[in-house]
Amino acid sequence: INPELGEEGITAFKDQIQELVAKTGTVTAVEEWGRKRLAYEINDLKEGHYVVTTFDAEPEAIAELDRVLRIRDGLLRYLIVKTDE
Repeated sequence: INPELGEEGITAFKDQIQELVAKTGTVTAVEEWGRKRLAYEINDLKEGHYVVTTFDAEPEAIAELDRVLRIRDGLLRYLIVKTDE
């Protein structure tokens, strides 16, 4: 998440994403890693706010989540990974 959103903006953004995931699946864990240095600059930013959300959802829900995350402002990068059971 873009760290320039500020503490309140990051919290609101994180809550919006969790609500979006909760509509299509079940959130099982949220790990907030906080502000960390990026491996490379993104939009002239050297740091980002990292949040890892673990959830269960159907494949159709993943496609919709991917579509919505792609167009969100304030999100620098995201990665959706399928884990083994």
